[in-house]
Amino acid sequence: MIVLGCNGFTRGAEVFADEFGAVGIEKHYVLGHDSGAALLVDGELVAAVEEERLNREKKTSDFPFQAVNWCLEQAGVKFSDVDLIAIPWNFTDEIFNVMMGELAAAPLKPAEKAERLSHLSALFDKVLGREAILADFAERTGFTPDPDRVVFVQHHLAHAMTGYYMAGKKDSAFLISDGRAELFSSVLGEIRDGRTRVFEESTISANDSIGNLYASVTRYLGFVPNNDEYKVMGLSGFAGPPSPNPFLEHIVQLHDDGRYTLCRPHDVENPRCFDDLFEEHFGPFQDTVEYKATVAAAAQEMVTAVTSHQLRALETKTDLKHLLFEGGLALNCVNNTHLLEGSGFEDMSVSFGASDTGVVIGAAVHAWANHPDTTRTPLAETVTPYLGPSYDNAAIEEALRDFGDRVQWNKLAGDEVIERVTELLTEKVVIGWFQGRLEHGPRALGHRSILANPRFPDIKDVINMRVKHREPFRPFAPIVLEQDAPKIFEMGRKKRSPYMTFVFPVRPEYHDIIPGATHVDGTSRVQTLTDEDTPQLATLLRRFTERTDVPCLINTSFNVAGEPIVNSPSDALNCFLGTEIDYLVLGDYLVTKTGQPA
Repeated sequence: MIVLGCNGFTRGAEVFADEFGAVGIEKHYVLGHDSGAALLVDGELVAAVEEERLNREKKTSDFPFQAVNWCLEQAGVKFSDVDLIAIPWNFTDEIFNVMMGELAAAPLKPAEKAERLSHLSALFDKVLGREAILADFAERTGFTPDPDRVVFVQHHLAHAMTGYYMAGKKDSAFLISDGRAELFSSVLGEIRDGRTRVFEESTISANDSIGNLYASVTRYLGFVPNNDEYKVMGLSGFAGPPSPNPFLEHIVQLHDDGRYTLCRPHDVENPRCFDDLFEEHFGPFQDTVEYKATVAAAAQEMVTAVTSHQLRALETKTDLKHLLFEGGLALNCVNNTHLLEGSGFEDMSVSFGASDTGVVIGAAVHAWANHPDTTRTPLAETVTPYLGPSYDNAAIEEALRDFGDRVQWNKLAGDEVIERVTELLTEKVVIGWFQGRLEHGPRALGHRSILANPRFPDIKDVINMRVKHREPFRPFAPIVLEQDAPKIFEMGRKKRSPYMTFVFPVRPEYHDIIPGATHVDGTSRVQTLTDEDTPQLATLLRRFTERTDVPCLINTSFNVAGEPIVNSPSDALNCFLGTEIDYLVLGDYLVTKTGQPA
């Protein structure tokens, strides 16, 4: 059986702009963002890619036309071969009626209610309704799917199945938390013997979303909501939260069963609805690192307090000891470590597709697992994040020739790539590293990466200013061999962190050895490597460590601020030439800028 997962809407950005003013800084406040496609063939995930990597529009919500076509081509199948199409949204008529009922009960004037009902109706009619989704698919692909073969999966269940599949399909409790889905922003539950159960009494409404509250903080501090939350997380390391914390005293209230509410509902039509409270409790806005870091630290403490409250309730409802945390809030890797260490769970998994990048995988897995024809064919046991396009030497050479006399290159044989890059990394250089299949999800996991030596204290400034063109306070993540990680980092209950989804304290004796990969608060967002997962990069790190006694390398995404991670050799070359990256490794080719020593 072949299942295609698909997320994204042709008219989504247009309708959100027209009806809700989602333009400018609000441009990412749309459903369907991080659009993409994934393909399951006979229980194996054979392909997945985000549309942004192909159309080069960061966080695009457009219908994933290129992603769908690439997945099918990668597997050598046609639309007519696809048995099921899985959509990670399920906006039924009943859900529309509930949303209308909530609007009717809202303390608004009749004219304002009528206007908002018009916005809601347009969203359902043009974007989110089942007929709209089927028509969009047919118009963009030229293939009209049988409605009986299209499976609409509740968004949070798609998140849960993403985590379940990637964690090896073990019985697990789950916490899902993001901005919003159909009616909710967060759910608790468990997956036991492949069957999913949601603890309905603990669901959190979309109006009480701490994901959206954190986005409000992001906006208030001058960043782009639903895009720059990681900047707030990074800033939080520069200050401690005030005591008492205004978020926990005045804005968020905790209740029984792991529930919580906000002091006022998040208002999609008034995205700055919390700004007055922020100024009331933190003082007038100041465009300083000190002010922003204090607000960020308070927001960070609030997220940990609220999600810990949810986990305490979850522990009373399940005897399972493995936890899945998925949804956009699970990208807050500072919180993830606190959550696990403060809970009774033995381990916690956060997948490489925890954000909406992964719901195409989860929707496909859900459709597969709940179809009667698949009961005799189990899902594949191993999952890799390296699911996107790859490019052979012929494609790389063609791209190099297209850039004419702007670059020069040498093809290296066998182990020469590792030896030459190891030698280069002993110096204060920045290297673009392009190998194998493109990784899936928001993190660069070693196939489309920028590498550097963390021994140099100012290497962060070099990369932030000369390469990434981003704020100077932003930290960088280290890669480390899995067996070496506990020696360098205080890993707590974690044995591995392959997807950069956890933050750990750097052991004091290593602060002066890897200062470039140590944040101001003495922590690092770690990616652990194994020879099985990333053989070439693991070999490079091993050789580098043997030569320098530095057990880590800096790994950051191969892109500049505001652009998606590179996909093709041409993307990599454009980024290389548009920045002060010193060297570029494209497969077996070492590339330099014309006139630069090779």
